[in-house]
Amino acid sequence: MTERDCDLEPGLPAAFADWLTRREPADAAARVVDLVDRVRARLTGTRPVVVHDLGSGTGAMGRWLAPRLPGPQHWVLHDGDTGLLARAAVDVPPAAVDGSPVSVETRRGDLTRLTATELADADLVTASALLDMLTAEEVGRVVAACVGRPALFTLSVVGHVRLDPEDPLDAEVAAAFDDHQRRTVRGRRLLGPDAVAVTAAAFAGHGAAVTLRSSPWRLGPVDGGLLGEWLTGWIDAAREQQPLLAGPLSGYVRRRQADLAAGRLSVLVDHQDLLALPTVNP
Repeated sequence: MTERDCDLEPGLPAAFADWLTRREPADAAARVVDLVDRVRARLTGTRPVVVHDLGSGTGAMGRWLAPRLPGPQHWVLHDGDTGLLARAAVDVPPAAVDGSPVSVETRRGDLTRLTATELADADLVTASALLDMLTAEEVGRVVAACVGRPALFTLSVVGHVRLDPEDPLDAEVAAAFDDHQRRTVRGRRLLGPDAVAVTAAAFAGHGAAVTLRSSPWRLGPVDGGLLGEWLTGWIDAAREQQPLLAGPLSGYVRRRQADLAAGRLSVLVDHQDLLALPTVNP
């Protein structure tokens, strides 16, 4: 399964929720902690910290971030899928860094249509592995809704994958995969690996101070299950995007499966984390 293999719609298959669960440890290891330090320095009020999490999935962002922020906290989870929200609601984040409680509510809807009014109570807006699923227009709307409050968007793919050992076909498969990330789905031209740059420019256009940090997955033999699943999805997306690769991919798959089975395959899948801070506190 690829990092992004479904659209922003309700009714996602249960397999996608399971994939989110399996990737959660790799996501947690990749996110950039120093950006959280900068967020925490902004959260100095006396009322509960309110965090709106966009495309919350099973709630992994809250489970990672809530223990790193002061409390008490209230998380508002936004997603288009009721099944994912149900999972998130029963797996509440642990207590905040100071032991204060964390509460959660869920809101089902199209997060690309959220308005500034709906996010008005947010002390922080977060998202994880989301931006590449959006179009340029949708990014513009999301950014406009976030203006005036800190926004932390993590784990956005940037089109850089490195496998070890190398294979002559790696670059061609990677290029086809990136094209798949940028494909048009029901009239929506997805940004894929261009999303971080577009989002950063949009925030900067609203006067926000933007910081980017690399947040790569680093998978090796100890991550065999996740690595194998990622590899299959990566290759399948490349094949779907570039059917002419079908022939060469037969040998490529055999070689990569042999590397995986022998415990000699590792991969770096690069992402970027983006922190946008208003130049003046709201």
